[in-house]
This record gives sequence, structure tokens and C-alpha cells, in this order.
Amino acid sequence: MPSKKVAVVAVGGNSLIKDKSHQTVPDQYAASAESMAHIADMIEADWDVVITHGNGPQVGFILRRSELALHELHPVPLDYCGADTQGAIGYMFQQALYNEFRQRGMDKQAATVVTQVLVDSKDPAFVHPTKPIGSFMDESAAVKHRDKEGWSVVEDAGRGWRRVVPSPIPVRIVQRDAILALIKAGFVVIGVGGGGIPVVEDEKGNLIGVEAVIDKDFASALLASSIQADLFLISTAIEKVALNFNKPDQSWLDRVTLVEAKRYLVEGHFAKGSMEPKVQAIIGYLEDGGKQAIVTTPENIGRALAGETGTHFVP
Repeated sequence: MPSKKVAVVAVGGNSLIKDKSHQTVPDQYAASAESMAHIADMIEADWDVVITHGNGPQVGFILRRSELALHELHPVPLDYCGADTQGAIGYMFQQALYNEFRQRGMDKQAATVVTQVLVDSKDPAFVHPTKPIGSFMDESAAVKHRDKEGWSVVEDAGRGWRRVVPSPIPVRIVQRDAILALIKAGFVVIGVGGGGIPVVEDEKGNLIGVEAVIDKDFASALLASSIQADLFLISTAIEKVALNFNKPDQSWLDRVTLVEAKRYLVEGHFAKGSMEPKVQAIIGYLEDGGKQAIVTTPENIGRALAGETGTHFVP
């Protein structure tokens, strides 16, 4: 009997928060359950699925709580914020899937793997931190954090000051073999949350957590390549990728080759911090031997798999 096709599905951390009035944990669970129902359709259609996810807003909440409690409690290091959110979001996803499978009479289980991702300690990102995290501050608070805790701080577009941290390139998924073993045993796996917990190796080869944030799509693409997934699917806020997005000459893309994707990237069609890293991650996956990538919204996953919508990237 041939083995099932394997897909890595990357779910955005922002997709768990519908708007500013729906940020509570129950609100996030409700949004999770909605996304997981669409992914359950995919599993019911005989795909083996590894679900990855963002965690930007959730890490922001933990950091803000930590700031507010500094007079009484120790701060939470950034790598531990990543671990906390992997556990919490993984719990939401696996509970939502458990209930969804039960309702459908499917004999299936989901398991969360708290995932470390190796980065290079000599990555230039550590010299030039660029990823803003946490809440906005006034200049005096920013300078205080810089001098006391060694933070890198920048003024952010006239909206105040923010801490910036390195965003290094992922090198290796440390728990790759565990994820692969769970897939082969028939589990739906939730892993590499928030791009994974960034770790470096010391001179003895021991792992040490670092204060950094790995791009979720880059880490998901690396996972997809390293387990030789048949499909890398990015679930996001738009049904298709567009050229000249939000401009009068906007045009939606149905099918994009690797060569075309590289050209569109160089021509500057994709916004930095939103679609650009997604396309860069897809290019990396296809260059590493990936077969197909799709970008679409959670509710359109089924239709995209049937070739009816979404943007399909091919070698």
C-alpha cells in the first residue's frame, strides 16, 4: 500500500486573533477550531499533515505581562516565550482537532512537539537585529532597557520605541526525527511553532537558547524540505497572491513557476514583512527539491487542493 502524501501547513499567528476585540484565550481557541476544521478536511482526504504556526501576538502578550510584573517577578527570556506559546497554541490545536475528529468519527490523534531550531551563532542577524517585538515605549524607557538589560532598541515609524531582536536563518530542525516518527505512526503533528525555539551550539556541541525570532515561514519551509513533504501550504489572510497588490493594475496569480517567483521577488512585487518572506520561503523549499507550494486562506484549503483557487507554486 503506497504511503500517504505529506503536507506541511503553516498557519499564521495573527489568524488566531480576528480583530482587537477578539484577543482573549477563548477567542483564540474559537479561531483555532475554525482553522483546524479546514485542516481536518485535508486529513479526511487522506493527507498526513504537520501543522506549523506563528506566535507573534502571543509572544507580545507574554512580554507585556512580564513587563507589567517586573516589580514582583523575574522576566521571561524570549526563547522561553517561544516554548510557552508552542505549548499553549499546540494545546489549542490538538484539542480542537481531537473534538473535530471525534465529531467526524475519525480514528486520528494530534500531538504537539516543542521544537528547537538550530541557527548559526555567526549569523549576521546577531550583529544587526531587525525584528521588532513587545510593546511600544517612550525614549527614556527604551534607553533604560538598553542600558540595564542590553536590549537593542529602535524608533519605529513615529509610533514610539521598540525592542528589536535578531532574526537568524534556520539551519536545522532539532526534533526533525521525532516529527517524522510521529507522522509515520499516523499522528497529526503540531511543531516548529513560531519558527521554532532558536538555539545555537556551543564549542562542545551543547544547545543554548538565544534571544531571537526565526521567521515562521522559513522554518516551516526547512521542515518541509527536511522531511521531503509533498506539499508546503501557507494558510494566510488572502485567497491568492497578487502582482501589484492593492494597485489599480493588481493581478491575481494562479500558477507560478520557480523562475517566475524569483523574477517577481526581484521586481519588488511582494511587501516586506508580509508576502515577501512567504515567497522567499517557498523559493527555498522548491530549490531544495520541493514539489508544490500553495498560498491561500484557511477556508479555501479544500478548493485550493482541488486546483480551484489559491496560488500554486511549482518547480
